[in-house]
Amino acid sequence: MASSSRHTQSQSTGSNNRRSSINTNTTTNKKTAMAQYNADARLLEVFEQSGESGKTFDYTRSIKSTTESVPEQQITAYLSRIQRGGIIQPFGCVLAVEETTFRIIAYSENAVEMLDLAPQSVPSMEQPQQEVLTIGTDVRTLFTAASSHSLEKAAVAQEISLMNPIWVHCKNSRKPFYAIVHRIDVGMVIDLEPLRTGDAFMSAAGAVQSQKLAVRAISRLQSLPCGDIGLLCDTVVENVRELTGHDRVMVYKFHEDEHGEVVAEIRRSDLEPYLGLHYPATDIPQASRFLFMQNRVRMICDCMATPVKVIQSEELMQPLCLVGSTLRAPHGCHAQYMANMGSIASLVMAVIINGNDDEGGGNGRNSMKLWGLVVCHHTSPRAVPFPLRYACEFLMQAFGLQLNMELQLAAQLTEKHILRTQTLLCDMLLRDAPMGIVTQSPSIMDLVKCDGAALYYGGMCWMLGVTPTEAQVKDIADWLLEHHGDSTGLSTDSLADAGYPGAASLGDAVCGMASARITSKDFLFWFRSHTAKEMKWGGAKHHPDDKDDGRRMHPRSSFKAFLEVVKRRSLPWDNVEIDAIHSLQLILRGSFQDIDDSGTKTMVHSQLNDLRLQGIDELSSVASEMVRLIETATAPILAVDYNGLVNGWNAKVAELTGLPVGEAMGMPLVQDLVFEESVERVEKMLYHALRGEEEKNVEMMLKTFGPQKEKKAVILVVNACSSRDFTDNIVGVCFVGQDVTSQKVVMDNFIRIQGDYRSIVQSPNPLIPPIFASDESACCSEWNAAMEKLTGWTRDEVLGKMLVGEIFGGCCRLKGQDAVTKFTIVLHSAIDGQDIEKFPFAFFDKQGKYVEALLTANKRTDADGRITGSFCFLQIASSELLQALEVQRQQERKCFARLKELAYIRQEIKNPLYGMMFTRKLLEETDLSDDQKQFVETSAVCERQMQRVIDDMDLESLEDGYMELDTTEFILGTVIDAVVSQGMIVLREKGLQLIREIPGEVKTMRLYGDQVRLQQILADFLLNVLRFTPSPEGWVAIKVLPTLKQLGGGLHVVHLEFRKDDVTLLSRWERFF
Repeated sequence: MASSSRHTQSQSTGSNNRRSSINTNTTTNKKTAMAQYNADARLLEVFEQSGESGKTFDYTRSIKSTTESVPEQQITAYLSRIQRGGIIQPFGCVLAVEETTFRIIAYSENAVEMLDLAPQSVPSMEQPQQEVLTIGTDVRTLFTAASSHSLEKAAVAQEISLMNPIWVHCKNSRKPFYAIVHRIDVGMVIDLEPLRTGDAFMSAAGAVQSQKLAVRAISRLQSLPCGDIGLLCDTVVENVRELTGHDRVMVYKFHEDEHGEVVAEIRRSDLEPYLGLHYPATDIPQASRFLFMQNRVRMICDCMATPVKVIQSEELMQPLCLVGSTLRAPHGCHAQYMANMGSIASLVMAVIINGNDDEGGGNGRNSMKLWGLVVCHHTSPRAVPFPLRYACEFLMQAFGLQLNMELQLAAQLTEKHILRTQTLLCDMLLRDAPMGIVTQSPSIMDLVKCDGAALYYGGMCWMLGVTPTEAQVKDIADWLLEHHGDSTGLSTDSLADAGYPGAASLGDAVCGMASARITSKDFLFWFRSHTAKEMKWGGAKHHPDDKDDGRRMHPRSSFKAFLEVVKRRSLPWDNVEIDAIHSLQLILRGSFQDIDDSGTKTMVHSQLNDLRLQGIDELSSVASEMVRLIETATAPILAVDYNGLVNGWNAKVAELTGLPVGEAMGMPLVQDLVFEESVERVEKMLYHALRGEEEKNVEMMLKTFGPQKEKKAVILVVNACSSRDFTDNIVGVCFVGQDVTSQKVVMDNFIRIQGDYRSIVQSPNPLIPPIFASDESACCSEWNAAMEKLTGWTRDEVLGKMLVGEIFGGCCRLKGQDAVTKFTIVLHSAIDGQDIEKFPFAFFDKQGKYVEALLTANKRTDADGRITGSFCFLQIASSELLQALEVQRQQERKCFARLKELAYIRQEIKNPLYGMMFTRKLLEETDLSDDQKQFVETSAVCERQMQRVIDDMDLESLEDGYMELDTTEFILGTVIDAVVSQGMIVLREKGLQLIREIPGEVKTMRLYGDQVRLQQILADFLLNVLRFTPSPEGWVAIKVLPTLKQLGGGLHVVHLEFRKDDVTLLSRWERFF
């Protein structure tokens, strides 16, 4: 494992600093990767030298020796053995052919037997048996005519992987196989996996059917609350185990220094836990990680099985490339590792996320990053059919998307924390002496994760947390000045590897350091302890008597080896942490020039005022430009003030409705401009928007005037945006719309004729929106004239092709794999019966023009109601609407996340509540004293109160102060007992006295009303009183006056008085009884 040390040079701007950080990180990553390739090659060499069985291989000792360099030729040979090993697993067979002629150029030794090509009779001397399979044989002669046709169709496909699996049959025995085809440098490789008897996937028609298997699992991932990566990983291992049935499923995460960690696990109860396990980077070599980027699902059916050799043509210049083969055999080193841990079969899936665009070059495969793996282990041989493996791969794509969003969210939260801390530290610098950043809170330790920090200034030290001694800090500063004098800082995870001579004397308490020079001789330091302090693995403690000496390759050996590797090393410093330190450094270098110079502070305040005035001017300029854009926008935009009167009406909405701008201004929107059918929707949207709750995709029907009067209505799909003044108060609502009048007419007609859509789809009418449809297999079944015009591809060119991959992703290129995955989820959700509206969808047409649209996907059904596919409309969105939709979508995600979290909490509270209810019912069936019966009754009414709180899911009504009340008969004494019981714990904790003055007639008084709501309000009131009562001398008196005042018609007022010390608080409720 390579050390991570970085120098920091002063930069003139923040962007230069960020670019420098990225370039430094890229260089570091490349060096780390090359060092890791060296370590991997060295470890493999040691294993191979230990003999064929690997029995003399000492794993722990070999890990320590991987730092020894190996020749470049040895690394090249190592990579060749991994990628072009020439052996496969025996559960299938391999054929390699020339792509144009289908002539066989390589085949596995077991192909003759597996394909039933062995001679059926004993050959004679006169008539020797002709070999059916040999180099040069046309592969099509080995299969049925239909199978050969399928292979030919796949060979001409632009994206051949989307044709997998191809269902083929042997020509002789009709034996069925899954054919998985991929292209290599010299032709095509056909992996043939036999179908098992009773295989549930025998009728699967390619990858599309496989994707359906993952739709429900993906829905579960998308329904999880945001901000919890651990929960996301736990859910994905559960989903994968349900799909595959393996004994153990784990999520491996790769850290920045290339080592790995098991962050989620589900397993058979009798298996040893690996959750929390860390292991050296060499356990999953760089070459294997590269292969996972190419072939994202890797299955080993039986690590103990003897591999099969691949025979190839002598014309080939090098061994056949098996990188993309599903049958590639594991190397002996990996097979032994599996056997040692009791795992016979495995299924490994890559988890790929978006990498750093600046680092990766912007797009393409370079911008993708292998975040980790989902690994399945089984204790007996296990083969997972290809369609199910494809479903797992699809699930991993969705998992990667979700994980990427969570990581971005976590990064944003970290950045916000850093910015907030920097702001507070800067405020200290302006108000106080700079030493406040180490003597007050927050301090510099709060800026980044560390175990200790120190300020070295003017020969003096201010230290926080775990740090070296003052003398050692001074020694480190002198060493930096002598050996790193040309840099403004140094960050390292190992002071020993960085060359600091006194590192050994620091021990494990201080291993990593980040420094920032604030003057020519003064520094800020952040320190980290050794990595092993952070590592906890539950599996280690389950084997106190384990005699494993670390020689064998095993997770326990890996964990021990990892701890050995990271000894005297801390967690590496992240880029965001280095940037935060450097930003603070730039601020401090000015502040420490002369901390007693008050003129410096005056100058700073003056500069801030100048910036503030400049910001106001810029804001005014931006506002003017926004007004101009709204007035000339091609999307209809209108606005109203707080009273619902129009104060914005742009040229486009005036054109659509025929109402000039001047006449529209000041008119009440709902009363004069909106059709009666839309009044309720618009009023509700206004109501929510004026309270900051912005809605999107709401249909609004506007009346027409003047030249547009012949049109019945203008139908807009609008997004409501709350308008705010400079104090952030809401003063009105702005509506950004999309004219969907013609599309709405078409869709209404389509719904009315209930599926007789051909007259609409095939109509050349220019008002018909772009429409396409699919069958159950997601193959294109309709493509209307508007789609032809929009995409440049004719109906005949696309009919029968798969919408995912061949059409969108092939003919109409999409932006990256993420876009393909999202479109696939939408399409299959519609086929599965879930309608999707206004999904942002973009692609490149035939001429390379980028087209942005909104996709509405609905299920198609036949006369019997059976789903037969999907029916999709495209709305070409304006840039204004797309921007508004994105803003709305972000807000919706926040709201939805809040609701999901609430639902999760609600469910989690329900479970123990049910247990309490059950226990209470058991108590009711026993012999109880009168006091005990009263306690049980009090518990019951408290349970009902909790149940009511859980059921209060209508947050809008609660926030608006509205709730429905029940009217039932109840005894007031029961309510008082329940209220008092809820405050008793706080009373005892604070040592308060409780005085109750409750007449006997009050306890038995029968009332009609909402017992639970009354109980809930009184309990909240009492607890608030208790929280603000001084203790322990304080007291709380509950005095209930049995005053009944008849108001007529059977209406009485019950007067209840709660008293805190000498302050009387009155609360009245009116009830009928």
